[in-house]
Order: sequence, then structure tokens, then C-alpha cells
Amino acid sequence: MNVMITGAAGFIGGFLGKHCTEAGSPVLGIDIREPQHGWAAGEFELCDVRDSRRLSGLVSRFQPQRIFHLAAQSYPIVSVQRPLETIDTNVGGTISLFESLHNAGILPVVVVACSSAEYGPVAERDLPVREDHPLKPLHPYGVSKVAQDLLAAMYFTNYSIPAIRIRIFKTTGPGKLDDVCSDLTRRAIEIELGIRPPLMPVGNLANRRSIVDVRDLVHALWASAERCEAGQVYNLGGDDVYSVQDVIEAIRTQLTFRFEVDPRPELMRSCDELVTAGDNAKFRSCCAWSPKIRLATTLRDMLEWWRSRLTGAASPGPSQEVTRVHDFS
Repeated sequence: MNVMITGAAGFIGGFLGKHCTEAGSPVLGIDIREPQHGWAAGEFELCDVRDSRRLSGLVSRFQPQRIFHLAAQSYPIVSVQRPLETIDTNVGGTISLFESLHNAGILPVVVVACSSAEYGPVAERDLPVREDHPLKPLHPYGVSKVAQDLLAAMYFTNYSIPAIRIRIFKTTGPGKLDDVCSDLTRRAIEIELGIRPPLMPVGNLANRRSIVDVRDLVHALWASAERCEAGQVYNLGGDDVYSVQDVIEAIRTQLTFRFEVDPRPELMRSCDELVTAGDNAKFRSCCAWSPKIRLATTLRDMLEWWRSRLTGAASPGPSQEVTRVHDFS
């Protein structure tokens, strides 16, 4: 079972590549950059999914039977700053991939990593949100994911390419960078190591998200390729919903020191859904999947990952203070 993973150098891609290899499948990972921590899942090629000629060559040579399409500009706040790049990468890359398959005359199962950001703001009465809820994204990233979603459906309808659309909700875990769980666990370890004072810079504490561990997610993605119905769309995320404050309190319970919360206006996002939670019933009905890893375990492993990564690292000076906006998408 030849498996191709686009966006293989990304956070989810590394875990997914390992899972596919352990399942006995030859894997070809492609990305515009080398994996930061190496690629142990088989073959890897540098390739921009928008490069139709190069991508078509790889598809024709490797003859994938399953494709996990993860390649994307995946940060909402970056999409606000660079909307053209986001649309070009996410929408143009998806068209390039499906055209490569159509031109090669092959019909692999294509699992497209769509997003909860497609829904935009959802009223409390409509939560957890179902797949038939109207799509009203708040930012260019969400718009690009709607386009990916609809393109996958279109290529199934018009060309019978068996695309499965998975609307992924908040995913995190050890090795994740630049999301709120990663930022908070890193800052906690920086306090522990004396790199920063016992103050935890935070943005909006009230935003709430269902959260799934990446290790649970990759099991679900693999199951989706085996069991989900082509042409259909499925929500996929955690069962429990947490606020940023909840995450901070869960981190506190795993530390032996105290810190104070330090609200920072510059860490507030300009556009954000107040709460995001999806109804997984449709996915569960066909895949018999449920998340196994609790948030406490995820945060413990993230703290340990940062502890290992930061031990012995040079202390940042005041000019390196984090002012990045939380990504709790």
C-alpha cells in the first residue's frame, strides 16, 4: 500500500509518516522543506505541491494508493498578514495535486486535511457543530480550507477520485510549535530553567477549543482512509473542550513551582472563534474511533519535550521576549 504524504515535514506529517511505516506501508513524504528532526518513514522528496510538473512526476513514479494531503499554510494569523500566499498555497496546491492524479489516470484514496476553521463563529446552541452547519470562515485560512474541501468534493463528483474530507479540530502534542499549548508549556519550562521570570504571558483566557492529541489523530486519519466513504466530509477532534485558562491550570498541576499569569494585549488575536467544538458522531459511526490520550498526558509530554529541547540552551535576552499571537485554532 504505497502512501504519499504532502506537507510531510509538518507537525502532523512526522507522526503520520511513522504510523504508516509501522503499518507496513512504503511512504513517500513531500514538502517544500526538509523535516526538522529528520525523516525516518521512508522516501522523502523536496517538492512544492504547486509545482505541477514535479508533482506529476513523483505521482507517476511512486503510484500512491493512498494520499494524505496535509500541505498548507496553516496559521490563521499568518493568513491575515499574507492572504495571497495562503490562498495560493492551500487552494493552488490542492488543484495541482488532484490534476496530477487526473492526468496520471490513477484513483488513490485522498484524505484531505480540512479544518474546523471552515465553520467560523458558531452559536452555543449549535455546538458541538455538525458537518451540515453553514460554513462562514473568519479569515483567509478558513476560506482556503473551504475551497480545499469543495475542490475535493468536486474532483470526486466529476472525476471519481475517492477523496475523503476530514475537518480537523484543534490538534497538539509533543513537538508542536506556535500554538497556545506549545507556547504555554515552553514558557513554563523557561520559568523552570530560569530563562524567564515566573510570569506567564497570555492572551485571551476565555477562548475554548476541543483538543485532540496528534497521536490519536494519526490513528484516526489512517482509519479514515480504510473506512470512511469517498466523497463525504467528517469532523474529527477531541471530546472535551478547554479554555486557555483550563490549559494553564492543567500545566500548573504538573509543576513544582508557582508562576503568575501576565495578560498581554499584543497576544490577542484580531479574529478568533470564541469556542470551537465538533460533533464526531459521523466519523465514529464508520471508524469506531475515540481519542485515548487525555489532555494531562499531552501537556506532560509537551513539557518534557520542551525540557529536553531547552536544557543547556542559551537564555534569550529581553529583545527575544515572545510577542507572538496565540494560535488556538
